[in-house]
Amino acid sequence: MSSVSDSANNNSQAIVAPDSNASLLQWLDYLLSIHPTEIEMGLTRVTEVAKRLALLNPDSTVVTVAGTNGKGTTCAMIESVLLQAGKTVGVYSSPHLEHFNERVRLNHQDVSDQQLISAFQAIEDARTQSGLAEISLSFFEYATLAGLYIFKQQKPDVILLEVGLGGRLDATNIIDADVTVITSIDIDHQEYLGDTRELVGREKAGIFRANRLAVIGEPDLPTTVLEYAAEINANVYQVNQDFSYHLNGDTWQFNGRDTVFNKLVLPKLPLANAATAIAVIEQTWPSISAEHITKGIATASLSGRLEQVLDKPVVLVDVAHNPHAAKYLASQLQQYKPARIVALCGMLKDKDASAVLAQLTDTVDEWYFTGLDVERGLDAESLASQLAKSGANKAMSSQFDSIEQAWQGINANINADDVVIVFGSFYTVAGFSKILERE
Repeated sequence: MSSVSDSANNNSQAIVAPDSNASLLQWLDYLLSIHPTEIEMGLTRVTEVAKRLALLNPDSTVVTVAGTNGKGTTCAMIESVLLQAGKTVGVYSSPHLEHFNERVRLNHQDVSDQQLISAFQAIEDARTQSGLAEISLSFFEYATLAGLYIFKQQKPDVILLEVGLGGRLDATNIIDADVTVITSIDIDHQEYLGDTRELVGREKAGIFRANRLAVIGEPDLPTTVLEYAAEINANVYQVNQDFSYHLNGDTWQFNGRDTVFNKLVLPKLPLANAATAIAVIEQTWPSISAEHITKGIATASLSGRLEQVLDKPVVLVDVAHNPHAAKYLASQLQQYKPARIVALCGMLKDKDASAVLAQLTDTVDEWYFTGLDVERGLDAESLASQLAKSGANKAMSSQFDSIEQAWQGINANINADDVVIVFGSFYTVAGFSKILERE
């Protein structure tokens, strides 16, 4: 971890912070310009700024959620149940699909531009405080502090913090959470978290706290997770050990240590994450009624998670971008067979595209690959070559420079009874959503 005194970004000396009349977009441009790297692991700098703002001890119950996949949906379902039960809830999540405001919400409503601007102004004043070392913050660290700052002002009953990357060194981990959650563990972001599930698991377990509840929804658990939990004496509540869930036709059942919920309505979001969310609720808020839990889980939704955005043909969007998520996506798409399934796919260079596509080769009938207009975007030709590596040499594929061109190509060849899945990245889903808004 870098020290506070030597981590100030020299570029920031020549860049003037926005004034009180600046827009949110101007602030976001500024935040992107003053830090040289998108991701900088470590807690020293962000902790120091949080101290200056007195953000480290929220007046709320804090639940921190980590995981390779399922963090956002688990937070959404916990949020939904708590709101049904009459509690006030703040959620910090990332990344956003269309608007930065999506990263911070209060009682299921995105915060306003002005709330974020006020938070950014306070953070800027704190990091450049007179008489103290100036501190460089990454875009994500600014965003995390902004969420915590707004929550400090609003004082919700519960704060849900979605980890951005890993856990141990993620900016959300400056807060000593009352409850921690690991939804799933698989290999992703190898350059930061390691190239084995054991290493990834240890990084995610870094959110655990001594003598506090740690809910684990990953059934195939690396030994490093339980080793660290035992080392610090975290109170582990583990799937298939302390709680379980079962599908019973068109309903499902949750079995907890102290509670059983029967004939639950199937959620719109992944069942494994629904069970993990209920495990958190039943252990942390045991007085919440079965009625509130049932309704909260059944009605919870989250943009970009197997979300249907058009009817004829059926068009679905999903932010799946790693093999673990792609495998789940493939299983969910089976319900649409024998319809022809067409994929519009755009991915980033640092993702394991070959492994992602391999999970879907038996499900997708025709591929439309697109480049992404971001620095990390993978071009369509490279994606098509990764498809060949996955063994799908017979699959039909076309390549396009943009999402809009790929969508036009699909429209020229689609039938009303086909199914289109748009996936591969948050950027892909966000770009496609903007196209639909214009149509």
